[in-house]
Amino acid sequence: MASEETKPKKQRDEECIINGLPGELIERIFLKLPVSTLLRCTGVCEQWHKLIRDPQFVTSHLQDAPQCAVLFFPQESVSGEPHPADAILIDEAWSPSTYAVPVIGPDDFLCGSCNGLLVLYTKSSTLKVANFATGECLHLEKPVKNLRGDHFLFYNFGFHPLSKEYKITHFLGDPVVGSTRSHNNSRFSVIQVYTLGGEKWRDIKTPEALSLNCVKNSGAVNIDGTMCWLIEDMVANWQHAVMTFDLSGESFARIQLPATVHEDCAGGGPRRYWIREIDRKICIATAQACPSLPRRLVGMLQIWELENKTEQRWSLKYNIQYSPDYIPGPNLVHRNKIILQRRDGNLYSYELLGENFNTKLYVYKKTAIARRPKQREGWELKKWEAWEHQLSDYEKLWTRLHEEEHEGIALAEHSSISFNGLLPRILDDAIRQDIGMKINKICPSLPDQQPRPLRRLNCVAQKQDRENLSARLENYSSIMKASREASKSIMSMILSAVENQRGASGSNAGISSQNRSEGDDAKA
Repeated sequence: MASEETKPKKQRDEECIINGLPGELIERIFLKLPVSTLLRCTGVCEQWHKLIRDPQFVTSHLQDAPQCAVLFFPQESVSGEPHPADAILIDEAWSPSTYAVPVIGPDDFLCGSCNGLLVLYTKSSTLKVANFATGECLHLEKPVKNLRGDHFLFYNFGFHPLSKEYKITHFLGDPVVGSTRSHNNSRFSVIQVYTLGGEKWRDIKTPEALSLNCVKNSGAVNIDGTMCWLIEDMVANWQHAVMTFDLSGESFARIQLPATVHEDCAGGGPRRYWIREIDRKICIATAQACPSLPRRLVGMLQIWELENKTEQRWSLKYNIQYSPDYIPGPNLVHRNKIILQRRDGNLYSYELLGENFNTKLYVYKKTAIARRPKQREGWELKKWEAWEHQLSDYEKLWTRLHEEEHEGIALAEHSSISFNGLLPRILDDAIRQDIGMKINKICPSLPDQQPRPLRRLNCVAQKQDRENLSARLENYSSIMKASREASKSIMSMILSAVENQRGASGSNAGISSQNRSEGDDAKA
């Protein structure tokens, strides 16, 4: 009988126990596994590879996968120091992720996300389509090279559930008369569309020239295969309307906004509007701007929901008392909580059911080739050297702190052994017992040393890590100070006890000598 090592791989696969189970049962098991495990399973045998790579299985796995919110932070400068782009995943239990996303470069901007895929705008001539789970990237040429005034907000990304197609869209500004490279940054008449797996970008004409400023200021959303954004409509009460673009039929439609007249504050500035998505429905968020600070909002934040698309019927869904300074998008709500940014720069989540309380979050080429991203992609720029040196300095501080803790414990243990060696010289039982109890408390009780993460932490985890380092340094200093004071106290007690014993011994010797002298005199 042939051993397992000498059997051909095909024969071993056929004899695999799990392959003897019904195909439906195997699929149900695989549907419960995370993507990282499934990727390893594809190399087990041809049957598993075929099942896991089947588009229908991928779709089913996506539907059963837990829904996570992505918080993306573009690169910014804080106190003159650059901070790279980063992203945080918020799971269904509202727990933030810990590690940085390797597919995100330091200067990337997020154009859109769908079914675990990200489209990232880079400063090069390509867009980056990244897979969160596998770490793979696809680099795609931008529709127009070296386009002046191009902006990441002019790109969007969506998936149509019927055609099963992923599409990237780009609002192309109208060309400037007399220039071959410059485009108008205020209006557009063409939407450029690229279908993932296709060969080239295609131009789709809009029904009329539309405002790019509306897109830039109000955003765009993709809901069930339809892209939606705000356009100007000066006749309407809100002076805006919703334009939709179906990703499958590539057709346009217009949706009127509510006819309700806002009751604006007398001292408030002009009203601002954002288009957002809540529970797979089109929503409009609106609030008044501060007259002196246009980016700051005042008064109530209203959120209107499109109840019926056919009848174009809207309803006021939420009325939030305190307006934030920034409305994140394209999604506002995750697991019945709305995410808003206040003027202190932190993100807050507000419970939308019951009382309106908040929780602070410690403040995510024409023939394209899929490949794994270079881990150093974009990090070689000189401006990130200081930032990486700072991370390195923090790691050195952690290493030094762990060494200091080991040395402090070793020193305390050595002192404890030395003090215990002196105890037999103390004759007084009560004093010896008291000193012994103090010696038992001299060894510091320090927290366990956890191994340092091998992967780079995201911005939230980095902040928490720095706070932990500061707290641990302070705690270590306090503990070692107490240990040193305890050692001094014990040494003082031992010296005092020994000195008293010597004094007592000398006194006894004097009395004994005097007694002997008196006896001799008596005899004489």
